[in-house]
Amino acid sequence: MPTTEPWNYALHIPQDVRAVTVCRRTVRLILTLHGLIRLADVAELLAAELVSNAVRHTKGPAALRLHWRAGVLRIGAWDASPVPPYDVEAASAEAEAGRGLVLVRACADDWGWHPLRQGGDTGKYVWCDLAAG
Repeated sequence: MPTTEPWNYALHIPQDVRAVTVCRRTVRLILTLHGLIRLADVAELLAAELVSNAVRHTKGPAALRLHWRAGVLRIGAWDASPVPPYDVEAASAEAEAGRGLVLVRACADDWGWHPLRQGGDTGKYVWCDLAAG
């Protein structure tokens, strides 16, 4: 049975493409332990897309964040680059880049991003939400 209490997890990841696999497996484990296995397949896919972008298109530190509250799972990726994510609206089927966020937009209930410029943090946070029911 899914937990009703809010929870948060953060996984700091290296600048390494293998981090995507680690994040996918971590997401599945966390959701399984919280009784949310039915969200795992889509959540793994979304986390992999967000983390892949953070690792492939930026330099420096990155992190995966999971937040559960009121029946909604928020999956987010922080990276140190202030450059906005690729314009999803402009991506075409033939594009070499930008299709990952098209997938995020199609599979998530909501998504977005915002720059971080407070408390010494810089970069951006790209997130998406999955409703449990």
